Amino acid sequence: MPPENISQKGNTNVEEDYGEATPLTTPPGETRHFPDEIPAHLEAYLQTPPTQGLLEDQVADRQARFGRNEFKEKKRNKLLHFLSFFTGPISYLMEVSVILTAVTQDWVDFGIILGLLIANAVIGYIEEARADSAVAALKSSLAMTSRCYRSGRLVEIKSSELVVGDILALRLGDIVPADAKLLGLDSTGAQAQTDLQVDQSALTGESLPVKKRQGDLVYSSCVVKQGQQLAIVVRTGSDTFIGRAANLINVTTTPGHFQRVINYIGNFLIIITLILVIVLFIYDIVELRILNGGVTGQDVLNTLKEVVVITIAAIPVGLPTVMSVTMAVGAKELARRQVIVKRLAAVEELSAISILCTDKTGTLTLNELTFDEPYVSPQYSKDDVLLYAYLASESGAQDPIETAVRSAAIKLHPNVDDVQGVLGYTVSEFIPFNPVDKMSFATVEELGTRKKFKVAKGAPQVIFGLIQGGDGQAEEAVTTFAHRGLRSLGVARTQKGMDGWELVGLMTLIDPPRPDSAMTISECEHYGLSVKMITGDQSTIAQEVAARLGMGTLIFDADHLVDPSKSEEEVTDDCIRADGFARVIPEHKYQVVERLQNRGYFVAMTGDGVNDAPALKKADVGIAVHGSTDAARSASDIVLMSSGLSPIIEAIKMSRIIFQRLRSYAFYRITSTIHFLIFIFIVTIVEDWQMPPILLILVSVLNDAATLIMALDNVQISPLPETWKLGRLVFLSCMLAVFLSLFSFAHFYISKNILDVEAPELATIMYLHISSAPHFVIFSTRIETFCWKNIPAWPFTAVVLGTQVIALVLSVYGFFGYDENIGTIGWSRGLIILAISLATFLLLDVAKVLMIYIWDKYLDKRTSSSVGKRGSMLPWRRKQKLGDRAQEFQKRHELHSRAGYDRALRRESVSSVQSY
Repeated sequence: MPPENISQKGNTNVEEDYGEATPLTTPPGETRHFPDEIPAHLEAYLQTPPTQGLLEDQVADRQARFGRNEFKEKKRNKLLHFLSFFTGPISYLMEVSVILTAVTQDWVDFGIILGLLIANAVIGYIEEARADSAVAALKSSLAMTSRCYRSGRLVEIKSSELVVGDILALRLGDIVPADAKLLGLDSTGAQAQTDLQVDQSALTGESLPVKKRQGDLVYSSCVVKQGQQLAIVVRTGSDTFIGRAANLINVTTTPGHFQRVINYIGNFLIIITLILVIVLFIYDIVELRILNGGVTGQDVLNTLKEVVVITIAAIPVGLPTVMSVTMAVGAKELARRQVIVKRLAAVEELSAISILCTDKTGTLTLNELTFDEPYVSPQYSKDDVLLYAYLASESGAQDPIETAVRSAAIKLHPNVDDVQGVLGYTVSEFIPFNPVDKMSFATVEELGTRKKFKVAKGAPQVIFGLIQGGDGQAEEAVTTFAHRGLRSLGVARTQKGMDGWELVGLMTLIDPPRPDSAMTISECEHYGLSVKMITGDQSTIAQEVAARLGMGTLIFDADHLVDPSKSEEEVTDDCIRADGFARVIPEHKYQVVERLQNRGYFVAMTGDGVNDAPALKKADVGIAVHGSTDAARSASDIVLMSSGLSPIIEAIKMSRIIFQRLRSYAFYRITSTIHFLIFIFIVTIVEDWQMPPILLILVSVLNDAATLIMALDNVQISPLPETWKLGRLVFLSCMLAVFLSLFSFAHFYISKNILDVEAPELATIMYLHISSAPHFVIFSTRIETFCWKNIPAWPFTAVVLGTQVIALVLSVYGFFGYDENIGTIGWSRGLIILAISLATFLLLDVAKVLMIYIWDKYLDKRTSSSVGKRGSMLPWRRKQKLGDRAQEFQKRHELHSRAGYDRALRRESVSSVQSY
């Protein structure tokens, strides 16, 4: 946080001028150390004559020494980025398969595998490139051009060309382009008449502008709200305050959770496949050696071709493609809802979020002062407070408090108009606010009676001094407002001509919550998310805003995070049970996210300022809200294009829909792969029977292509954060695969031994069965209950059934004589096989529900006990007593947290699959 606003005694901000009891920065008597001194070696570069500026040769020398005034952005190589989509266990195995099919000259399989491999990479690359383009279109430089003195002339140059020692001319509305020290001079070189007021909310999260005087530093990306002054540049580029905060962004390089899950699933299936395929290869080679007395190179090549075909059919070559397409469909849908997804995997990872950390200023609030409910003296009304406050306000002033007072009166008082002024009154004399008197005066004439009176507006204690005898009740109101974080202004008028002051009332001002923030937070809780407010404002202000939003009001000061008397465990406990933190700096936000993650929670962070960027990058999902700075957008995974947090709810809903589609496909794919391996492995070893290679490839390609339509399937949105529960997923998949294998063996032996069909016909029968029976199971893996309780989307149903109609036609006509090892089976037998497959699917659906019940009730002791343990270890079970409001919130928060899934459970479930 900028240092002079924290501990410099001579720096009086706007609120202090008005006697505000809850300043935005550290209260008197407290100290916070954020050293930000100008190094001694730079002093020689800061001797530039104010209205002369630097000479061109000086500029060139300093640019060579300090560099350009811009962040060094690492641009990724597009080719290398595209090639990165060809990495991963499944991709590597597909690439090996491409090489082997080329060696064995199996060009059909070569083309199919290569096509799937390229399709997956192209889809992922295009979607991420599209998101990057959308974000790039949003980018607008924080300060594209700046006015500065060069060679005695005031010129406008690109901000990136500024150097240390340049003389800037700052005025109302300017975005400060670099860290600079105010000189106390106006643009002509004369002494400045007013101080500068600067909006630092992008840096510190503080909701009110801060007053800057001669010698103070103003920081890059801050906005000038009032006044004009010359300033000398002291730091540029990555050496600025923003640059140092942005350096935290480079800390996080861990792979995404979704990528780790896909790797686990892929590795699990690959390991099983390779083990069984290697066993088959060795078995075939040994068998050939026994039969022929030796093995030739052609024998090895033929055997290799057979096992490669089995490998291709078994490996989920479509897994990356289906996952990418499903997430791409979700990202496209979110884009239509004004949510830009920069990192495709974030679509799925958002579904796991259990804690949402959010900035206050500009995110939960409007970032503008607004009139709040006033204190009104008995003989006056709310309209009187607005009327007399307006009369005592300076027209055209850019001060945020003056603007808030006048805007409230224009909006709420029937006789106040922005153009005509106050109907029935005229101001004959006006004395504006000054830091000495701490109030403004106006002499007013009532046009109807021609009577004159005075009005005053200013710091409450100063206004009370005008009133004879004071007002004890009003003084108590000021204290109450201060404890709630409200800024109060006293309003008074004279009754007997120009003497005899009476208190009209107290105006209260606050940066109010956005209209949709309370509803958004309520919906977040409905969907199992705990919302924590993290702000640079004071804790009293944060508590007031939290109360208005329906959040808990257990707001800790940032000192809790660096309290030397507390252990790491206690500090982390505070992070978990708190509803938010106040007076934080970028490092604190980063620490909160990190501590929550270390305890096992999946954390999302929202923000709009440079101060949010490190935490956005550290969070599992970083969300840059509407109007965010370039640094925040660059550090985020998701960018909101519309105001407020309400788009997050749409993103959460969509992410959980996408998650269920992905889990449904993973469940189906693991089941069908294990079933295929069990059946092919055993029937090859025991019966020495092999399915023609073209049929194996067709099973894989046709069914995987059909599953792309899962991206459009109907699902029910989960009320809680989602979890992969990989141990459970693998258990259910293996059990269904075993049951499905039993039906396949029954089908095989009945056809072979009882019906006594010929070998070509048997191959076709088993092809249709292996194509349809596992594929129909996809209707069961969609949901965890009985399949008829959630009807699939009609395109999904049509495509799945359509693929089996194709398989039926090919089987009935024996692939139209393509291979002599493939026979015809006729329409009646083909329809019977499909009917049996449908019956098998219904039986497996019942078995699925039964297995889920058995796992959840008897086998998954970790899950059932972890909830209880989590409740017993909850850090909010404290010994010390808290206030009634805090205790009430803790009860509500404990119940809420018991219901949510945390990331620790996910980590346990991920690790559980490692034993397979």
